Amino acid sequence: MLKSNTMAREVARFLLQINAIKLNTENPFTWASGLRAPIYCDNRRILSFPDIRRDVAKKMATLVQKHYPDAEVIAGVATGAIAQGVLVAERLGLPFVYVRSGSKSHGLGSRVEGHLEKGKKTVVIEDLVSTGKSSLAAVNALREAGLDVCGMAAIFTYDLPQAEQNLREDRCPLHTLSSYGALLDKVTEENLFGERELDTLQAWRKDPAAWSHAFNQSR
Repeated sequence: MLKSNTMAREVARFLLQINAIKLNTENPFTWASGLRAPIYCDNRRILSFPDIRRDVAKKMATLVQKHYPDAEVIAGVATGAIAQGVLVAERLGLPFVYVRSGSKSHGLGSRVEGHLEKGKKTVVIEDLVSTGKSSLAAVNALREAGLDVCGMAAIFTYDLPQAEQNLREDRCPLHTLSSYGALLDKVTEENLFGERELDTLQAWRKDPAAWSHAFNQSR
């Protein structure tokens, strides 16, 4: 995974600037899984800001070229990464497909949409990686469809140990533009939070489930 560097901190700054990333240590957000977290990330907001949208698409295309030079197909994960995937595919001049969260209940019942050629080297585009489970479900759907998945590229990762383990077990490399670690570096650099809040953000990353449970018990 990408270590914190200048570009990663720059992307983190963009995401904070447009409120794609929100931080709140006093009143944590509730994720769809029920987990409480001091961070919430919605990278679909990038699409509403043309300059940032173009910059992120350019950076993502460069990321794919660097780490997956043999890529023949770009695959976006529904719904948040469909638009991002299209932007990357357009820049690289590559075919695009996307993966539904589940098979359609009508028509052909497809889960992977688009023209498929078995054996094509495919890169999965994600807007966000948390535990990696939904991303890997898309990877496995592409593999079942006969595509050769090289790996994944994402805008942001929470850097959760569970995600690293899940991706490693499924042999799916991940490269990202930014990460939770880069975000914390940027927050510290700009003095956006005090020491207590920073300690809370660090503690959450070490064990999100335990942190969430402890917070709920304290209410």
